[in-house]
Amino acid sequence: MRKKIGMILGIIMLAIAVLTGCGGSQGTSSSSASSGAAKSSATATAGKDVTIKMLNVGQGDSILIQTAEQTVLIDTSDVDERDKFKRELDKAGVKKIDKVILTHPHADHIGGMDVLLKDYQVGTVYDNGMPSTSKLYIGYMKQLKAKGIKHQALKAGDVLDFGSGVSFKVFYPTKELVEKGTQKGYKHDPNNESVVGKLTYGDFSMLFTGDAEQPVEEQLLKADAKDLRSTILKSPHHGSSTGSSVAYLKAVWPEAVLISCGQGNDYGHPHTDVLARYLGKDTYKDRRDGSQKKTKLVKNDKGEVYKGKVYETDKNGTITITTDGKDYSIKAEEGKAQ
Repeated sequence: MRKKIGMILGIIMLAIAVLTGCGGSQGTSSSSASSGAAKSSATATAGKDVTIKMLNVGQGDSILIQTAEQTVLIDTSDVDERDKFKRELDKAGVKKIDKVILTHPHADHIGGMDVLLKDYQVGTVYDNGMPSTSKLYIGYMKQLKAKGIKHQALKAGDVLDFGSGVSFKVFYPTKELVEKGTQKGYKHDPNNESVVGKLTYGDFSMLFTGDAEQPVEEQLLKADAKDLRSTILKSPHHGSSTGSSVAYLKAVWPEAVLISCGQGNDYGHPHTDVLARYLGKDTYKDRRDGSQKKTKLVKNDKGEVYKGKVYETDKNGTITITTDGKDYSIKAEEGKAQ
C-alpha cells in the first residue's frame, strides 16, 4: 500500500515539474525584440484598449497616446494655440504625462511646452538631441534642468516602451545626423531632422512623421522599406506636398491618413495634390492657378491604385483611434472621413 502511495505521489510530482518547465520556457525569450512582441500579443489578447488622439489644436501638431499604464504626448501644438491645447488635455482627463516626444523645435510643435511644464506632471522629455537657437527650445531646456525632469535624445534604432505591450520604434534621425547636428556651425534643417517612429500594438501600427519631407522619406525607404508598412499614417508636414511621395506611400500603404492642420491656414495645407494621392483621385485642382492636373497616383505591384480614408482636424476636430491590438476604430468629433 505504501509503495503504491509513493508511486502515485512520484507521478504527481513529475507531472508538476513537467508543466512548470513548459510554462517557464514559454515565458522566456532569447531577445528583447521577441520579448516585446510576446508582451504585445498577450496584451492584445487581453483586449486592453489604447487610445490615440490627434488633438484639434489648429495649425500645429499634438497627438495624445493613452495606454493602460502610460500617457504619452507627441508634440505640443503652437504658441497661439496654448489655451486650446490645454482644453484638449483636460478634456481627455490628463494629469500626468509620462513621456513627451518633441519631433523638432519649430513653434507649431513645441509651442505648448511652457503650459505643459507649468500645469502638468511630466516624466521624461525626448527630442532629436540637436541644439536649437529657438527661444522656445532654450526655454524648455532651462525648465527641464530647473525642475529636474529627465531629457533624452532619440535616434534610429531606439525603442520606447509605452506600457501595456505598446512600443515605439524610432526610424529617424540617424546616429550620423545627430552627431553632425551637435557640432558648432552646422546648418540645421529642422523639418528634415524630425523624429520619425512607428507605434506598434499587436496587429495595429501607426507611423508618426513629424514634418519630415521627401529627403527623409528617401532615406527611410533605403534603410528598410518593409518596416514602414503601417495601419495608420500621420500625414507628414500637415499634408504638404513636400512629403508623402509616391514611393513612400506605396511602402506605408495605410488604411487611413490623419492630417493635423488649421482651418484656412496660410500654407494651404493639406495640399490638393497630396490629398488626391491619398484618396486615389485621378485629378486635382492646382492650389496656385486653379487648373485641373493629373495626380501622381500610388500603385502596388499588382497595379492597384491606393485609396485611403482621410481625416483632417480642420474638418473633423479631434480624431480618436481606439484599438485593442487586433481591431481598431476611428471616431471624429465632427463629420466623417473623406
